[in-house]
Amino acid sequence: MSTPQPHAAAESRTGLAMGMRGCVEGEACASDRPGHGLHPMQERLARIAASRWVDAVVVDVAADGFVDLVDLDGGRHRVWHHGAAQGRVVVGDPVALHGVYGVLARGDDRFSVAAV
Repeated sequence: MSTPQPHAAAESRTGLAMGMRGCVEGEACASDRPGHGLHPMQERLARIAASRWVDAVVVDVAADGFVDLVDLDGGRHRVWHHGAAQGRVVVGDPVALHGVYGVLARGDDRFSVAAV
């Protein structure tokens, strides 16, 4: 079995699609890049590697898709999602972040995120 490697960190490019193949506005986005659609294998691997989840609270959600989190140890995390988590993540929400596989969880919702 290969050693899992985290996705490369995304660059902040405000106003530009963090783009890539298949990337269009809203629900029609078909890109499988970090921060776009959640691939079933990505979700499965995150579920299997349960010890790598970090509990956090959302402290900021920007319209351009950036979400700022503070974990329970006071660590700060910034992630990006193409659809700004479709408005389903708001300030004050308890979430979990899987940094290895780039998944943000809020309740039953799961989002692919790119670390920034």
